[in-house]
Amino acid sequence: MKKTLTMAAALFVVLAATQAMAVSAGKTVEWKTSMGEVTFKGDDHAGKGLKCNECHSKIFKMKKGSTEMKMADINAGKFCGECHNGKRAFAPKGNCTKCHKK
Repeated sequence: MKKTLTMAAALFVVLAATQAMAVSAGKTVEWKTSMGEVTFKGDDHAGKGLKCNECHSKIFKMKKGSTEMKMADINAGKFCGECHNGKRAFAPKGNCTKCHKK
């Protein structure tokens, strides 16, 4: 019985730690667009307390380049636009240089 409780407690700690992990510190993803290069900075999002699974698997696939995003989609509330809607995070409209670098 004691061994079972110890294993259950250990499993709980591992699961809790997994859920608490935020976007990997220092992780960046870059891709080119017609409006300039976009850099996603994990530190910026982790600093806001976001966790990887808040976007990955729910909004994005976990493979770089597997999701084709268009600004029309983002402005319509898809992909990054789910949070970047002017309420939860800055709206994309009028804030091009926050993501796109020439």
